[in-house]
Amino acid sequence: MTLPVPVGTAIAVYVTIWWVTLFAVLPFGVKSQHEDAEGRLQGTDPGAPVAPLLLKKALATTVISAVIFVGLMAYIAYA
Repeated sequence: MTLPVPVGTAIAVYVTIWWVTLFAVLPFGVKSQHEDAEGRLQGTDPGAPVAPLLLKKALATTVISAVIFVGLMAYIAYA
């Protein structure tokens, strides 16, 4: 399979898509400390998340970004 764009451009596009997707995925399922029933930890901001689940969100971001990237490359190749 050949890419419709140079490899450097494809990498730059994928990284850009990945970061934009990460910022879109980050707020999903976040519960701040002041919303938690157990209260907040001493010395932390009340808006800090209780369990950010960053690894799970990074994996979801990678899958979503790959789908978007493949769709974009297919669109460029067949347009």
